[in-house]
Amino acid sequence: MTGKYGRSALWEHYSRTHVTGETTRELAGFKSGPPNFKMALWDPKPNGVRYLKTLIYNLAEQLSPAAKDALRRIRHREVGDPITVRVDGEPVCLDYLQAVLELEFVSRHVKLDGARVVEIGAGYGRTCHAFLSNHDLASYHLVDLDNSLALAEKYLGTVLTEEQFAKVGFVRIDEVEDFFADGRFDLCINIDSFAEMDAATVLAYLALVDRTCRYCYLKNPVGKYLDKSLDSHSQGAELVELALRTGLARDVLDIHDSSAVAEHATRFVAAYRPGPAWTDVDGSRALPWSYYWQVLYRRLRP
Repeated sequence: MTGKYGRSALWEHYSRTHVTGETTRELAGFKSGPPNFKMALWDPKPNGVRYLKTLIYNLAEQLSPAAKDALRRIRHREVGDPITVRVDGEPVCLDYLQAVLELEFVSRHVKLDGARVVEIGAGYGRTCHAFLSNHDLASYHLVDLDNSLALAEKYLGTVLTEEQFAKVGFVRIDEVEDFFADGRFDLCINIDSFAEMDAATVLAYLALVDRTCRYCYLKNPVGKYLDKSLDSHSQGAELVELALRTGLARDVLDIHDSSAVAEHATRFVAAYRPGPAWTDVDGSRALPWSYYWQVLYRRLRP
């Protein structure tokens, strides 16, 4: 330390590297740069996991008692080594935190015990895992690309009981039309993947939903963004251009402007309605993301 009230060795280092004489001469930009990253904020670039864990922790503390109970019923969530925090003695990761929020939203309106569920674009199967762990479904079918289905089959075969896994079906995209031609479902789920499909593909799936399902739960972005500060376009300009052309909600907006999100949410709900015989029963922003919207549609007539 320099003098009785002087700097520690640590702050001696920071005074040379972050809060330097040069950086203190101008106010422009100092709150999103090195000085403030040592005075008030952690630099988000090297501290991404710290911020992610903080987000998970804060959201987990706000879960309703019912959602916390639902989370506890989902066994083997540690498979795959997720990034977790521990709240009230329970490990929580962002995937399953979202899953219980989705389950809570849907179950307010849909009787899930005995339900036949189909999920389009199911990823590795965490939604299926959450639903089957909390309700006695009749069946749960996953529709996806081959590589994703292979991962989901391996994962769900590991985390589900034999009885639960026996209710799960895996549908390849070249089997989709035959599968829907013979099926009737109480609930269709799409989380995130419609926003990554070509518009014609989305419309084809919605036509199948219109003919075969009673309820449809969608959770997707209300639009696109071009804010390079969020991800540095780290996967390249070509991939950004590809992403801008997918889905039915393709307007570019400031995804951290609540008014812009609310305006585009109205368009989102209209764009993804499966058909004229459907109404939206409920809708809201889908935590934790500022620009994701969740909506539950119900068919008005058989």
